[in-house]
Amino acid sequence: MIVLLPPSETKRAGGDGQPLRLDALGSPQLTDLRAQLVDELVGLAANREASRSALGLSASQDGEIERNAALRTAPTAPAINRYTGVLYEALDVESLRGAAAARAAARLAIGSALFGLLRATDPVPAYRLSATSKLPGQPGLAKRWRPVLEPVLAEIAATDLVVDMRSGSYAALAAIPGSVRVDVVAEHTDGRRVSVSHFNKAHKGRLARILATTRSEPGDAAAVATTARRAGMRVERDDRRLTIVVPA
Repeated sequence: MIVLLPPSETKRAGGDGQPLRLDALGSPQLTDLRAQLVDELVGLAANREASRSALGLSASQDGEIERNAALRTAPTAPAINRYTGVLYEALDVESLRGAAAARAAARLAIGSALFGLLRATDPVPAYRLSATSKLPGQPGLAKRWRPVLEPVLAEIAATDLVVDMRSGSYAALAAIPGSVRVDVVAEHTDGRRVSVSHFNKAHKGRLARILATTRSEPGDAAAVATTARRAGMRVERDDRRLTIVVPA
């Protein structure tokens, strides 16, 4: 089983790893496009106005542009430790030890606008690029990633169940055949349900932790739902789509 997480806009600075080596990342089929995007971001960083426009940044966020300028020289950290935010706080991978930590390292993966797909242990620098970013003179990222990323994800899905927790913009970068999708809804006392926006990340992070550390090996959506329920989550299943139901 692979649990595919969305990235986060916020990322930890620094790291104690050597500078970026694209040949050290998993899925080498993605190396050429990764290299192109890194080159484009480094070049774009020389023009702050163009960077702000392409990346959706304000002047107060120019530090993100500086991160992109240093992509090839900045220290790296394992991808699962690089990303921050609500989902990653709920996942709390840093607290895992022993066999649970090893299972999480093997099962967790991250979708990325810059790298396409990252293993939990892949060493990456801090960067800024979102799935909806439009780099100057280039097609949208979904159009660029789909032809190379979909075959990689299809190969993974042929042998492992993929639980896809990516947000819509990242899911648009590549489809995954047979994957299990996860949604979150809040239920009022009168039965009305509404989609959960910000805090859906916390619930997905909690489910990701459960799935990343379980001793069982769920092989389909029903088994994923059973694993979540045993851990105390309220989960409904409709074919390959799981819905986490939380109180409003």
